[in-house]
Amino acid sequence: MIRDYKHSVSLDIEKCRGCTACLRRCPTEAIRIRDGHAVINSVRCIDCGECIRVCPYKAKKATHDALSVLNDYKYTVALPAPSLYGQFDNLDNIGYIIRGLLDLGFDDVFEVACAAELVSAYTRKYITRENVKKPIISSACPTITRLISTNYPYLCENIMPILPPIDIAAMLAREKAKEEHPELSDDDIGVVFISPCPAKVSYVKNNFAGERNYVSATVSVRDIYFALLDKMNKYREEPYEVTEAGIIGIGWASTGGESTAILNDRYLAADGIENCIRVLDQIDSADITNLDFVELNACSGGCVGGAMTVANPYIAQARLQSLKRYLPVSPNRPASDWIPDKYFHEKEVEYNPYSLLSSDRKTAMRMMSDIEAIAKALPGLDCGSCGAPNCTAFAEDVVKCESRADECTVILKKIMRERGIDMERGEILSHFDAIIQRNHKDEEDKK
Repeated sequence: MIRDYKHSVSLDIEKCRGCTACLRRCPTEAIRIRDGHAVINSVRCIDCGECIRVCPYKAKKATHDALSVLNDYKYTVALPAPSLYGQFDNLDNIGYIIRGLLDLGFDDVFEVACAAELVSAYTRKYITRENVKKPIISSACPTITRLISTNYPYLCENIMPILPPIDIAAMLAREKAKEEHPELSDDDIGVVFISPCPAKVSYVKNNFAGERNYVSATVSVRDIYFALLDKMNKYREEPYEVTEAGIIGIGWASTGGESTAILNDRYLAADGIENCIRVLDQIDSADITNLDFVELNACSGGCVGGAMTVANPYIAQARLQSLKRYLPVSPNRPASDWIPDKYFHEKEVEYNPYSLLSSDRKTAMRMMSDIEAIAKALPGLDCGSCGAPNCTAFAEDVVKCESRADECTVILKKIMRERGIDMERGEILSHFDAIIQRNHKDEEDKK
């Protein structure tokens, strides 16, 4: 199990009030309320950014590099995600953004949308291969890939092994920089990805591309947006750079953009982490069949809805539609039908469950039995007052000794009303111990 996963979602304890907003919305039940503030379980967290969106006190935040990282390299290349283009109002040409990035201090710009068009072309070829497990699930969203690796062991083989656009863009950007400036070493070149979400920051941090991780740093779309505003307003009537991306590449920023680019009707595209989990459950149980390709985006609307963006995702989608109106379909195409080996992942996605109760099978079964027994004795209100998202999660915390049995305020009040006296903590603990003992006795009697 991967325990040293480097996360980009963090908590500011001083701002946290201990409310249950994040507790209720976390899709993997990675958050608990302890000692008056939230606690994030790093093993369960998939960096979806849902807690960042819903926290009313801004206590959750995404950690990423600052723009000052440009000073660490002799030559820097910006990798703008297509979602960046949808952040600006009244923008009639992407070239203004490209020029703005150069004015910010970048020496070159390589659009991730260009690499996305290459990935789309390679995906069309990959789908036609024999002995490919279908439906093929896109590897573009790191949150979905991590979710599958922790919850869906039988779907790990379905993840497309082709590198996502961010890696291919970084690879091509470095090759271009070395070709144009042979005097530069690898350490001299800084390839900076402009990320819309914390999941992609974590993707880079954890080096999921292996030795071929050519991204040097990641900055947020939000930081770039505010830095670009002043730059772009200065030359509205002046000449600008020209985008090298087309409709297909820019379409990757929104839900369905990747799917429609494979020119295949047997696909499914979904967004929003809860919807994605529902789709994965149905694929895992074979309720959804006869599909060749599945595109899942953890953020609502796709990457334009990332937690590190600025604009409303649906407004951003409309802006992108307007920008695509006068662009070619796809200026970036492979030179041949052969998919280069360097465009594939070095290793397959492995199953790393976070919900493993114990490495010993008998112990795990006993713990599961205890969880079920305690859960049945709980009120089932899922109120969150105990600091867990629901009663089952609380029962699991009690059995794993991560929570105290007396933290269920509902059952505590009920017992106190029935007895009409104040109970000591030891009596409450004994109450749950008695439940477990009765459950064990029932099991023995059945045998």
